[in-house]
Amino acid sequence: MVFLVFHCSSSVKGQDKFEPTVESLRQYKCPQWFRDAKFGIYLHWGVYSVAEKGEWYGRDMYIEGSSEYKHHLETYGHPSKFGYKDFIPMWKAEKFDADKLVSLFKRAGAKYFTPCAVHHDNFDLWNSQHNKWNSVNMGPKKDIIGLWRDAALKHGLRFGVTTHLERSYSWFNVNKGADKSGPYKGIPYDGNDPEYAGFYHERHEDTDYRQPLNPPKHWRDNWAERIKDLIDNYQIDFLYFDGAVPFQGEDKAQTGLQVIAYYYNQSIRRHGRQECVMTIKKIENHGTYVDGIATIDMERHRSDELLEEPWQTDTSIGPWGYYAGAQYRSVSELVHELVDIVSKNGNVLLNVPPKADGTLDDETVKILLGIGKWLDVNGEAIYETRPWTTYGQKATLIKPGQTVDKSDSIEVRFTKKLNDLYIITLGSPPAGSTIVIKSVWATTESPGKKIQNVALLGCDSKLKWEYENDSLEIHLPNQKPCEHALAFEVTFNP
Repeated sequence: MVFLVFHCSSSVKGQDKFEPTVESLRQYKCPQWFRDAKFGIYLHWGVYSVAEKGEWYGRDMYIEGSSEYKHHLETYGHPSKFGYKDFIPMWKAEKFDADKLVSLFKRAGAKYFTPCAVHHDNFDLWNSQHNKWNSVNMGPKKDIIGLWRDAALKHGLRFGVTTHLERSYSWFNVNKGADKSGPYKGIPYDGNDPEYAGFYHERHEDTDYRQPLNPPKHWRDNWAERIKDLIDNYQIDFLYFDGAVPFQGEDKAQTGLQVIAYYYNQSIRRHGRQECVMTIKKIENHGTYVDGIATIDMERHRSDELLEEPWQTDTSIGPWGYYAGAQYRSVSELVHELVDIVSKNGNVLLNVPPKADGTLDDETVKILLGIGKWLDVNGEAIYETRPWTTYGQKATLIKPGQTVDKSDSIEVRFTKKLNDLYIITLGSPPAGSTIVIKSVWATTESPGKKIQNVALLGCDSKLKWEYENDSLEIHLPNQKPCEHALAFEVTFNP
């Protein structure tokens, strides 16, 4: 991967703090609200939700021989007759209730909410001033992002958006093709119709599924206008690019730097200081990566070490977009992922996929309530914490009836708040077990302090524990306060 550092003499405005240069943008600081929040929710919901085959349906339905193409042919007809545009009037969002859903996200423990405002399919979910193909003019005929924003602010969540638009120019361009064999050989797909060029893009040769290889200026300008429209009109404190700085190459990436600088300066105008979060990804050929100008996002993976700067994992309970019959991840797996990431100075942005009508399926609701139930008990060890001097270790687990020499092990993670330490198990050890944690205190910032007390969050009874030979032994009570993971608070003598 190439790490570029480049310069530009132009500025956004003379009085602005941030200019579209690498040096200037490296003044960015991740705000405290994001470091405190730890857990956010977002979702992929749009025209693609109608087909119930995931968020890449708008591309894959035009790829002859793919499972989506075969499904489309059998269910809707050939892409020359029924194209992606024909899903738009079918997406009615007739049961969409932003207030009800955001209320659920808050119950799940989310502190910020950042719905997808535009995916690769070039359809804007707001009252877009620079793209007539939007959810106000067509489909639901609602300002989806405006409704989400109002609900998020009402429920006290920080609001932002994820954007995936920069890839659209090439990603969506497969709609210009035609079958190479079979009864529809040579018949052009509907993307060839000039009437729909504003949605399907002009004819060109690039069909890369990542960012376009040589995006023309008019496309880069249109992208910038649409993102600035979101920044100006929707009070966003979080902005996510699905890749690095748009676009590929030093000269074209200047467009992305200009938008980032604009966003930071608008945040200062709104709040009196830079209160916004910008996330980009280190992904090869997905734009131009520049270090130190934004918060790093890791898609569906996480750091294996404690990082000095705050970062984020964005992940999902299953597929990104709604997919009928998909298998979802368990509450335990999601809780353990959250704990591990927080211990390494990260946040989790968890995706949930609504159906086309705007509702969540029962399993999704159950998962969200399960996470919220765990956080109700253990949120003290997650929210507003900072990493300990080490993120965790493999502790000894002595189950009832076991001896030390025949013991098991269990991973534990550490967080801290002020001078208190939290020890969180990645798993739910049996009631009556003993956990032995070794050599944590030798690396504390306050050597010489002694443990004053150890408490189990959610448990009212006094916990039995001993600290000898640089090892802390914690004896679990006969009843556990929660499932999935246990959190212990360790306090020290002043």
